[in-house]
Amino acid sequence: MNRVLLAQAPEQMENNPVLNISVFGAFVAITLFIVIRASRNNKTAADFYAGGRSFSGPQNGFAIAGDYLSAASFLGIVGAIALNGYDGFLYSIGFLVAWLVALLLVAELMRNTGKFTMADVLSFRLKQRPVRMAAAITTLAVCLFYLLAQMSGAGGLVSLLLGVGDRVGQSVVIAVVGVLMVAYVLIGGMKGTTWVQIVKAFLLIGGAIAMAIWVLAEYGFDFNGVLEAAVAASASGDAILAPGLQYGAKPLDFLSLGMALVLGTAGLPHVLMRFYTVPTAKEARRSVVWAIWLIGLFYLLTLVLGYGAGALVGAETIAAAPGGVNSAAPLLAQALGGPVLMGFISAVAFATILAVVAGLTITAATSFAHDIYANVIKKGQVEGDGEVKIARITVLVIGALAIVGGIGVQGQNVAFLVALAFAVAASANLPTILYSLFWRRFTTRGAVWSMYGGLGTALVLIVLSPVFSSTETSVFPGADFAVWPLSNPGIVSIPVGFLLGWIGSLTSRRAEDPRLAAEMEVRSLTGFGAEKAAQH
Repeated sequence: MNRVLLAQAPEQMENNPVLNISVFGAFVAITLFIVIRASRNNKTAADFYAGGRSFSGPQNGFAIAGDYLSAASFLGIVGAIALNGYDGFLYSIGFLVAWLVALLLVAELMRNTGKFTMADVLSFRLKQRPVRMAAAITTLAVCLFYLLAQMSGAGGLVSLLLGVGDRVGQSVVIAVVGVLMVAYVLIGGMKGTTWVQIVKAFLLIGGAIAMAIWVLAEYGFDFNGVLEAAVAASASGDAILAPGLQYGAKPLDFLSLGMALVLGTAGLPHVLMRFYTVPTAKEARRSVVWAIWLIGLFYLLTLVLGYGAGALVGAETIAAAPGGVNSAAPLLAQALGGPVLMGFISAVAFATILAVVAGLTITAATSFAHDIYANVIKKGQVEGDGEVKIARITVLVIGALAIVGGIGVQGQNVAFLVALAFAVAASANLPTILYSLFWRRFTTRGAVWSMYGGLGTALVLIVLSPVFSSTETSVFPGADFAVWPLSNPGIVSIPVGFLLGWIGSLTSRRAEDPRLAAEMEVRSLTGFGAEKAAQH
């Protein structure tokens, strides 16, 4: 029965655009109302950047989950599991394990030391201008990569719902998402963005639980039955249950991907920025614990949803649908509950994309306005609300770049694109963060070399890899300039970031102020002085 229903799925989707647009419209209206309500107290930089530091640990935990569970998690991973089985689930494992690094090494210490951005921590005991400039550039690079992934997912998702298969139609969809994203951030700032992320986390996790229970119910609540049906429906047979279907011939690529996923989270600027929206370091720690439980639950559900999509929809149907591999979750909803469930789940996925791109946009805008404009160009002498005005202008520029870039990467697997963002974050940001927090001899030269070197190495290897050319799924499929064989640069660029930070510090002739190093250590470990600094 499910197979017959799926054979009719494309026609059903095309025949219900009014229903799908209505669900989307209702969600956008509700969330815009929330954003407008939350924006009424956006008066200061702390309000716009950090939501007035008014969120509790559990609230921020839901917001972190809403920020972190992106289109890659819902659309990309479910599709990757449906097509590649066990190897697709490795994304879920990597994304979840990465939170242990963030919890144990970064979250509380960052909250104690910083004010609004990652650069506040990195420049605390080093020379302000070069370190802030480097940190802002790496932040913008990571956010842009992440934004490309979300915009690509949005184009594929809405095109699937509306039956838009041509590139022009998908490009229009991406532009609409970009405009909505800009509106959310300009109106609501961090407070409005946070409430959208909280609502989205409830919807996404609730929708995933409902779909997983429905899939299991189709097979008498026997997960083994789901796996057997997925094997029977797959052209690869039993291979989807074992490692190696996607990465068996490329073990180094798998190792590189694993390094990027596990080490990247602790260097993601939009995740780090969420630690500043809570009033104390204790609440920052609580928020990460809540986030780990919520994110862990969701990633367990992706196993049921991914194999369920493989069993009930089939890999060939998923690959041939508008949006390709990213259409697995909506098509599974279509198979289970028809157009109504599909419209709801797709609206949840759309909420996922909007919430994440809003978080990324405000992070990038904050980094430019607070780090480059206020502290590098103006040297800390900014009058009135000038910094927030620059942040709002930056939002418009980033929105335009995200729309153009998202149109350029249509058709790429969203989880794969996010893995590249993780690689850049782990290469350019994580080494400097860990050195700043834990190594007193770390210097300005080490920080600048580490950030620029890690970022440059990652970007060069990505451009020279099959991601950009030489394959049918490359950004430029007709070109052939791939000289680096691996799709993910992490295996080289992450060690390069750490190595350059170490070499730069050892070769630096100018020692940093030991009093600032001692102050940073005391503040990061105890939180003493952090609350007073956060109020300024």
